[in-house]
Amino acid sequence: FKSDAHPMAIMVAVVGALSAFYDAKNWRDPVQGRLSCVRLIAKMPTIAAIAYKTSIGQPIVYPKNEYSLSENFLYMMFSAPNEVYKPDPVLTRAMDVIMVLHMDHEQNASTSTVRVAGSSQANPFACVAAGIACLWGPAHGGANEAVLNMLAEIGHVDRIPHYLAKVKDSSDPFRLMGFGHRVYKAYDPRAKIMRQITHQVLDRLKLNDPILNLAMALEQIALTDDYFVKRNLYPNIDFYSGICLRAMGVPVSMFTVLFAVARTVGWCAQWYEMATEPVPRISRPRQIFSGSSTRDFVELHKRPLGAKL
Repeated sequence: FKSDAHPMAIMVAVVGALSAFYDAKNWRDPVQGRLSCVRLIAKMPTIAAIAYKTSIGQPIVYPKNEYSLSENFLYMMFSAPNEVYKPDPVLTRAMDVIMVLHMDHEQNASTSTVRVAGSSQANPFACVAAGIACLWGPAHGGANEAVLNMLAEIGHVDRIPHYLAKVKDSSDPFRLMGFGHRVYKAYDPRAKIMRQITHQVLDRLKLNDPILNLAMALEQIALTDDYFVKRNLYPNIDFYSGICLRAMGVPVSMFTVLFAVARTVGWCAQWYEMATEPVPRISRPRQIFSGSSTRDFVELHKRPLGAKL
């Protein structure tokens, strides 16, 4: 890979390539399927850390057997040849929680992609690679990154009132990222847990980061402002996870990668459930044509130049 390759590009390629190393005659066999899922879940933190190190041109750090999954991920991410990183218990706990809260979340775009690919009886490595590719899209996996971009645009605590006025103006295109949720019409239950963990990390690190200070100020206003309370526009998990990851030193380019590491558990569970069904069925969504029912045929030589077909 190029030294500046995007970590998600590396993830898609390497995870898909695992099927060249771990081949099985029958992926639908419960023993083979379960073993493949275990391998995927176990290897994802290492692959993610390798992708990050490659993207910044640093040497790859190998995992340690005595570390947990989260400890190893932090260790492989932040260790360098001249300085060995020792995982902090508070940050390790935060990473554990982030992993658990992002493992699975009903039939989202990437999970549906994994199931559609798996319905053709493709191998689980290829299916998860397809899920990673779908997650790469900014409309799906980039929500917590969008939160930080929004905070950067606001820039300072003093500018919050101006941007809140923009939010309340229906004619203004500005959107407050990380608030409300398409599924949860009240408070996102995951956000409640993530909020506690985020504050524990901030208390532990005692950072004086203007962006983090801005985020905390915005949180307090949103939790008490009638406009947000009446509309159930509470901070969601993306708001807090973005802040937490920034505080922990995880670069924005790795946010979606970390999402993929956690979501692999859910993807594998969904794939395994489907692969072990007694009667496999391929996904074939119905397509309803919504175009013109009848159109007059115009011979090619009679059509005006540049006419739409």
